[in-house]
Amino acid sequence: MATIKTVGRSGQIALGKEYAGRHVLIDQPAPGVWVIKLGTFVPDNEQWLLAPQVQQELDEAIAWAEQNPPQPSDLNDLAAQLES
Repeated sequence: MATIKTVGRSGQIALGKEYAGRHVLIDQPAPGVWVIKLGTFVPDNEQWLLAPQVQQELDEAIAWAEQNPPQPSDLNDLAAQLES
């Protein structure tokens, strides 16, 4: 669906209240051509989580956690192990 919008004096375009607070990616493949995509984006400080090695380590950790459910611990026994 194509819609005509007017750029205001402040340089803004209103997309509608249904998009309020959402993130959009604006790509400019050619001068005067914009492609706007709604989405969820990864902050710069979390980009490292997308590295292939980190993904593999996370997959291994999740598989281990699925095969090794939590068990009750005796804190007195743990303290004794640390002291010895």
